[in-house]
Amino acid sequence: MSFRVGLGQDSHRFEKISKPLVLGGVIIPKHIGLKADSDGDVIIHSLCNALSTAIGRGSLDTWAGPMAKKGITDSKEFLKVILGRVRNNGFKINNVAIMLEGKRPGLEEYRPKMQASLAKLLRVKKEDVGIAFTTGQGLTVFGKGKGIQVFSTVLLSK
Repeated sequence: MSFRVGLGQDSHRFEKISKPLVLGGVIIPKHIGLKADSDGDVIIHSLCNALSTAIGRGSLDTWAGPMAKKGITDSKEFLKVILGRVRNNGFKINNVAIMLEGKRPGLEEYRPKMQASLAKLLRVKKEDVGIAFTTGQGLTVFGKGKGIQVFSTVLLSK
């Protein structure tokens, strides 16, 4: 059996105009969204980068950028593309770990919904999707509330 580990990162600042905040495929009510050419789902973007690096590919923008220019802005569609590449290479996802840094909004109450959403998209068990949150004690722009940063790791096996 062979294993691959992927690491992904993404960050976005908060949008100045009203736009929904989408994280892990879940709409977070009453919070302003993130600036992006897509829905700005920074969790899925980071996860796409982790999956892509695990199979020796490049960054999310190499395929999502052209998709966004064609009007496809749902980050779940970007994830479907890289999942297809992962599976075409004969790999399955063992687990993912996601670490989000941001001062706002408080997200712990949404963690179970995000886990369920991502587990469904990835076709893994909910307990195979770990998500943690930190404010970073205000040491970065994310900890100061100007945006959200996410790191993701993924373990693949063949």
